[in-house]
Amino acid sequence: MKILHTADWHLGDRLGRIDRTHDLRVAVERVATYCKDENVDVLLVAGDLFSELARPDALRETIRHWQEAFRGFLESGGTIITLTGNHDNENFCQTLVSAMSLAAPTLGHMGETVPPGRLYLAADPTFIRLEDRLGGFPVQFVLMPYPTPSRFFKGEAALKYGSPEEKNKLLVKAWSDALREIRAHPKYDLKAPAVLGAHVHVHGSTVGPSLFRITEEEDVVVEGSELPQQFDYVALGHIHKPQWLGAKHVRYSGSIERMDLGEQGDQKGVVIVEIGQDGRNGDPVVLPMPSTPIYEVNVIHPSETLPQLKLEYPNAQNDLVNLHIRYTAGTDQLEEVLRELDRIFPRWYARDWQETGALGPTLAGEERAGTKSFGETVRDYLGQELIQHDEKERQAILNIADGLLKDMET
Repeated sequence: MKILHTADWHLGDRLGRIDRTHDLRVAVERVATYCKDENVDVLLVAGDLFSELARPDALRETIRHWQEAFRGFLESGGTIITLTGNHDNENFCQTLVSAMSLAAPTLGHMGETVPPGRLYLAADPTFIRLEDRLGGFPVQFVLMPYPTPSRFFKGEAALKYGSPEEKNKLLVKAWSDALREIRAHPKYDLKAPAVLGAHVHVHGSTVGPSLFRITEEEDVVVEGSELPQQFDYVALGHIHKPQWLGAKHVRYSGSIERMDLGEQGDQKGVVIVEIGQDGRNGDPVVLPMPSTPIYEVNVIHPSETLPQLKLEYPNAQNDLVNLHIRYTAGTDQLEEVLRELDRIFPRWYARDWQETGALGPTLAGEERAGTKSFGETVRDYLGQELIQHDEKERQAILNIADGLLKDMET
């Protein structure tokens, strides 16, 4: 059985002012192509399918795109197995699971043998069996969503915690208990091939510059020292940095796209692993996923820097850029600087600027000079806010503002 492991799709996400829908759909289509070209039997997505920023209409379109991208894979007998992550809306995913159960068997019973050619979503800890299409032998898939109180705590007593730290300790224990209970289930065969899919922070992983929209204090870190011996392959999600932990078959696939500046140096990919009747066949193989460049640009002296940027970034139309701008009033026209940067980096996702006279005294102790007046500050602000508007409309609003400012001065 050939499995493609991926995670952290964050479909419907945004970065600053930029909608990432197109980037992420291109990545999903690459995954679908790999499924076809590599004759994949199972696509295992280890959580965070959707972004918490996605609107209901965007979620609807996302699912429609899934249908288009993976229709051929499912019709040929391929199976998609997924589980929920910390960014997946629990109510939405539970509703989706309930709706799916009206049309097809789902993960309702521990150890159920499920038919191929369908999508399965686990919103609670469970395990299923799937038979290899050629060999006929069963492979067990243990599915562990991100540990939250609603998914892992049992009874009211477990909800009585006094601090976030205490809650995390309880969740770590609950996660370990749930995994142990699954492996002790009467239908679980300790001798049969087994794959773990989990969305969780495993102790010893390398996070990178930052976790994605969650702090280390908020995160739940579980112990994973026994996982290499317990499973033929461990498909992890949550940490966006691709890596293996202790053994090559215990892996974070990483996200399918660079999601923020902290991932600018990551080389994204998906993982292919083969499971035979007697366990894993060889080492997992990583297949590359081209990703959108993300970086920062500092503009210190616009008159000098802008011509250099044109030469240095001739093909930056699709790049995601965070701009930091310094300009000098009376020398640089901020509106024109912003407009030129917009032409060079049309997909800038964040930007800030400051007039050099507002940066404070120099190291030599010279008097502060060049500070903007109130009128200049207002005009600069309006110029930024209206930069995407029609030229005539923007100029009309600026003229009104000039008139009001003059009235205030008299």
